[in-house]
Amino acid sequence: MRKTWRKNIYSCLIVWMAGASVYAQTTDLYVPLEIQRAYQRGTRTITGKPGPNYWQNRSDYTISAELNPATRTLRGQETVVYTNNSPDTLRQLVIRLYPDIFKKGNARDKAVNPDDINNGVNISQLSINGTSIDLEKASNKLVAANTHRVSRAGTNLSISLNSTIQGIPSPMNASILPKGTLRLQVTWDYVIPKETHIREGAYGENTFFVAYWYPQIAVYDDIDDWDTMDYTGTQEFYNDFSNFNVEVKVPNGFLVWATGVWQNAKEVLTPNYLNRYQTATQSAEVVHVVTEEDLKKGGITVNKPQNSWRYQATDVPDFAFATSNRYLWDATSAITNAEKGSRTTVGAVYDPTTKDFYEVARYGQKSIEFLSTQMPGIPFPYPNLTVFNGSGGMEFPMMVNDGSFPSPEQAAEVTAHEIAHTYFPFYMGINERKYAWMDEGWAQFLPNEATFTTTASTTDTFTVQNMNAPYLAYFAGKEMEMPMMIPSNLLHGGAYAFATYFRPAMAYATLQELLGKEKFKTVLQEYMHRWHGKHPIPYDFFFSFNDVAKEDLSWFWKPWFFESGYPDLAIKEVSAGKQTNITILRKGRLPVPIRLKITFADGTQELLSETARVWSAGAKEFVFTKKFGKTIQQIKLGDATVADVNLKDNVYEEKK
Repeated sequence: MRKTWRKNIYSCLIVWMAGASVYAQTTDLYVPLEIQRAYQRGTRTITGKPGPNYWQNRSDYTISAELNPATRTLRGQETVVYTNNSPDTLRQLVIRLYPDIFKKGNARDKAVNPDDINNGVNISQLSINGTSIDLEKASNKLVAANTHRVSRAGTNLSISLNSTIQGIPSPMNASILPKGTLRLQVTWDYVIPKETHIREGAYGENTFFVAYWYPQIAVYDDIDDWDTMDYTGTQEFYNDFSNFNVEVKVPNGFLVWATGVWQNAKEVLTPNYLNRYQTATQSAEVVHVVTEEDLKKGGITVNKPQNSWRYQATDVPDFAFATSNRYLWDATSAITNAEKGSRTTVGAVYDPTTKDFYEVARYGQKSIEFLSTQMPGIPFPYPNLTVFNGSGGMEFPMMVNDGSFPSPEQAAEVTAHEIAHTYFPFYMGINERKYAWMDEGWAQFLPNEATFTTTASTTDTFTVQNMNAPYLAYFAGKEMEMPMMIPSNLLHGGAYAFATYFRPAMAYATLQELLGKEKFKTVLQEYMHRWHGKHPIPYDFFFSFNDVAKEDLSWFWKPWFFESGYPDLAIKEVSAGKQTNITILRKGRLPVPIRLKITFADGTQELLSETARVWSAGAKEFVFTKKFGKTIQQIKLGDATVADVNLKDNVYEEKK
C-alpha cells in the first residue's frame, strides 16, 4: 500500500509540474490547481476558448404547481430528466431545496422574521428512475446497503446512486453513466414567506413573487464536480441550462407572469384583455393592459374557479413567476434586431399606490433597446421580460423583482441593472456563487451610457450608473476591501458589495477606455459568443480578452482583480519655462486614467487625458509636456468618472 501511495503521489507531481510549466510560459497570473487540471483535461484552453473536451450537463423540467393564496402554500409535482454529458460516472445526485433557508436551525446571512421560520420543504414523494425513496428510512445510517442513502443538510439534499453489497451492484443502482440520463420525480410543498423577502415572498394581500422554489438539480462541472454550496441568502445563480414546461394553477381573477413563452393566453384572458396584450407585443407605445378601473370591474380572466397558466422556456438557467389579483399591468415592446424585425415584449406589473412604476415599462423598453444595439450590442436573447413591483432588485430569466424607489432616476437605474443581468449570468452561465463580479460588475457597467427621460412626454434626460467611481473611492483601500478573485461566497457585507459591483464596474470602464470603445466592444462580443450557453470562469474572461485583443493584459488583470490596492493619483509637480511639465504621481496600486482640466488666467480651459495604459510598465510617474502660451491659473486632476481615494492633492493653484 505504501509503495502504491508513493507511486500515485509521484505521478500527480509529474502531472502538476508539467501543467505548472505550461502556465509559467503563457501567463503571469496565479492559476489555482483545480483550474490547471481543467486545462490539462482539455475542457478549457489558455486562449480563453472552450476546450475540445468541454462539456456541461443539463436538465429538462416538467412542473405543475398550485398556489393557495389564503395559506401561502405552494404545492408542486415535477419530473426532471437529467443528462450526464460529463466523462464521469455520477454516483451521487445533489438537489437544491432553496426554501429550506427558512428551515428552523439552518444558517442564514441575515436575520429573518420569526414568523417565516418553518420546517422547510415537505417532500411527500421522491423517486429515481421509477423507484420510490423513503426519505426517513434512507436517512438512517443503519439502512440496508441496497437502498439509496440520503443526506439532507442546509439547503441541499444528496442522494447516493450506487449502493452495493460486497461489491455487487444493488437492484436499485442508478449511477448515471457518461451520456446517460436519470429521471427524478418529486412531489413537494412549502409555505411562501410573508414578511421576509429574500428574492421571493408575499407582497401584501394576494400578491406573490415566487423564486428559488422548485427542487433543482445542482451543477456538476469540470472545476468542482458537484456544487454543494449551501444557499444562505447572499449567493445567487449557478445553474445548468434547462428546458421548462410549467403549469401554474391559481384562483379565478389572479394573473400570472413568468419565465418563458405564455402558451395559453387565449384560454385564460377574456377577449378585451387578450386584445390589449396582443397589441402590446407589437407596440412601441405603452399599453395599459389592466388598469385600476379594470380591477374594480373584474372579468379579466375567464370565469373558472381556478385557471391554469402554462409557460415554456428553452435553454434558460432558472424559472420564476409572479401572481396577483390586484396589480396593474402595463406592456409594450422593444425592437432588438431591426434587420430581422425582432421584438421583445416588455411588461411592468405593480401596486396601484406606487409612485415610480408607472414609467417602468418604458424604462425596460429603452434598456433592452440600448443593450441590444449599443452595449454589449448583442440582440436581447429573450422574447419577453416582466418587471414586478416587489422588493429590492433581483433578476431572473425574463423576470425582474424590483422594489419602489423615490426618484425616476433610481427606478430607471435598478430597471436597467436587473435587465442587463440577462447577459450575465443568463446568456453566459456565470457561477456567481464564486465569481459574483463576473455578473454584477457587468450589470453595473453595461448601462453606463443609457439615457432616459423622466416621462414619455418630457425631453429632459438623465443617465444611470453614475455613482460607481464615488462608491469605489469611498471603500477602496480600507481594511475590509477584498480582491475580486477571492471567491464571493467567502465575502460578506461591504466587502462583498464593493468586490462584486463597484470595483469590477470601474475595472471594465477603465479597460474600455484603454482599449478604445470599438475594440473593447469587439473583444467583449467575441468573449460572449464563445461562452454563450456555457459556464465561463474568470480565466476564460482574462484569456479571451488577451487572445482577441492580441495583447497580454496581465499588467491590468493583476492589480484590479487579484491584488489589494486602491486608486490614487496626485499632482506631484508643475514646472514652467518655454514649456510646462506637469508630473502626475501614481500613489495607489490600481492603474487608472489621467484627466486634467487646466484653467488659464483668461478664463479659458483645456483638457488633457491619458488612458490607464501609461501605467502598463509599472511606472510611478507620468509627465505631460506642453507649451500652452498662456498663464495657468489652476490645474485639476480627475473627474466624476475616475475613482480617487484622496482628492486633497489633486489641485494645483498658481501662486500669485
